Amino acid sequence: MASGGKGTSETAKLRREFGWIAALGVILVLAGLVGLVYTGVATLTSMLLFGWLLLIGGIVGLLHAIQARGSNFFWLGVVVAALNIAAGVVVISRPDAAAAALTMFAALLFLTGGVFRLVGSLVVRGPQFGWTLVQGAFGLLLGILVLASWPSSSKYVIGCFFSLALLFDGLGLIATGYGGRRIVGMVSNAAQPGQE
Repeated sequence: MASGGKGTSETAKLRREFGWIAALGVILVLAGLVGLVYTGVATLTSMLLFGWLLLIGGIVGLLHAIQARGSNFFWLGVVVAALNIAAGVVVISRPDAAAAALTMFAALLFLTGGVFRLVGSLVVRGPQFGWTLVQGAFGLLLGILVLASWPSSSKYVIGCFFSLALLFDGLGLIATGYGGRRIVGMVSNAAQPGQE
């Protein structure tokens, strides 16, 4: 009887935790949808967040390097921390320029990745030939579109990608939370006859 009560409380706890995961997913989906509507604000927000993360990471890295000043990696830690701090300050003070630079970098990554996928799919002609060809063409087209309207595209590209990432991560968490609650319910229902 006591083990059945403990099993019921564990089941309720698991269902609650999966419910929290699904709730976090809903929040991320809403944030992603808002970001897709206001891509300029999402771009600025993501740049400021990125800058603050660089700055805080640089300060923590510098404190860690100072603590380990007797080690062989002291100067490497100081240099990396200083670069993070400097990059954080630049991104925070000029988020528009940082967004333009990251947009250019993303466009070049799309272009080179698209070209390599296209050429690779044509040369190798493996079992995924069609998908690789489509991915390469899509990457190449996306890179060309972003570069064609650069630097004005930097106002919305980073925010759009950031918002889409939030949206898909949120959908994944909702699916995990909902699926987890269903599995816990099925397992607890299947285990109940055995406990009697």
